[in-house]
Amino acid sequence: MSVLERSELEASPLADLHAIADQLGVDGFRRLRKPELIDAILGEAGEESAPDGAGEESAPDGAEEQQDEEGDAGRTAARGSRRAGRLTRTRARARRVGVARRDVEEQADADAAAAPPRADAADRAADVEGVVEVLGNGSAFLRVSPPEPSDEDVYISAAQVRRCELVSGDRVTGPVRAPRRSERYPSLVRIDTINGASAEEVAERTPYEDLPAAYPSARLAFGSDDPTLAAIEWLTPLGLGSRAVISGGARSGKTATLRSMLAALSGRDEVDVTLVLAGVRPEEISEWQNGAVAPSAALSFAAPADAQGQAVERALDAAKRAAVRGADAVLLIDGLDGMHPPAARKTLAAARNLRDAGSLTIIATATRPFGGETTVIALDLALTSTGRQPILDLVASGTLRPELLVGEEGALAITKARATALDAAG
Repeated sequence: MSVLERSELEASPLADLHAIADQLGVDGFRRLRKPELIDAILGEAGEESAPDGAGEESAPDGAEEQQDEEGDAGRTAARGSRRAGRLTRTRARARRVGVARRDVEEQADADAAAAPPRADAADRAADVEGVVEVLGNGSAFLRVSPPEPSDEDVYISAAQVRRCELVSGDRVTGPVRAPRRSERYPSLVRIDTINGASAEEVAERTPYEDLPAAYPSARLAFGSDDPTLAAIEWLTPLGLGSRAVISGGARSGKTATLRSMLAALSGRDEVDVTLVLAGVRPEEISEWQNGAVAPSAALSFAAPADAQGQAVERALDAAKRAAVRGADAVLLIDGLDGMHPPAARKTLAAARNLRDAGSLTIIATATRPFGGETTVIALDLALTSTGRQPILDLVASGTLRPELLVGEEGALAITKARATALDAAG
């Protein structure tokens, strides 16, 4: 049985197919078109000899009756030997296919790195910069004019993607070589920088999950005239690395509050803001797309929970890498209700203030808190429905360790304000 599926071969570049065909000994493979080459590879890897008895001379009429038991046993043994030989050859070919498929990209990278410089200036590798888009088969393209693809895009092998842990959205630079015969796109020789840092430096950094975390201590200020944002900033303060949920029932103003936060944070050089829409109304997608920051992904509530979770996870991975590299990333998610609860909690748990790096702040909308938040921003439907501002439910809202963000006097003022609100509610 072949170890490759036709779909895998169809998704592979022609250079990889040529390397596999060469390993299998396919005759004249360089003259074949891609569909014919795939057929030849599958045929060679899973080749089976003709049915038993094919190619044997037919015995004269009546000869079978004249053969004795010893002759029958001899032919049976011969057929068994031929079957064993075919099985051995097929298994050997399958092993070669697996080795070729696994090693071709690594070998291509090694050949490119070890190749001596060419004297011809036209063949020398030129530097290129672009944004990574990872494909489903593990390889990627470097989009030189993102987000749209173009003929100048550069192919990145799956081996390079794995080695440098690239994710969609990474900005990468490196030398590129011109496409060889039968290749459509130029290829990246090596990766020099990732998001402004050297590839070697990025590879040696400690993984995100292993970095020590601390409670947020640097305040995330909005500086907005919006009454609700002003109340949030002073009474339920957020910090860099906060894990926050804007909670409330339907029509309580969760999306409007998150949109006001985005407007206040957009354009600031000190934070890297990303927006993900998961499970929202189609009309809200249009409104968000006309805002200051375009969403990195936009899925309506018709999308399945797995698809919503994957969209959030892609943005989360990019934000984690930015935080590890020292940036203060802010991920806004509208919202978490359409995701599987374990996936939603895992997303929230990723927010943290890294002691030895940057920070990842997550602010998401949800019907109710999931637990583990450092800040809960509860909205009051009664205030929203009657048009009164601010719409913050101060009693149900709160921030852990607010003194780290607003000082001891500020934390005391928050406690007094909450006590007053509680007395008024009682």
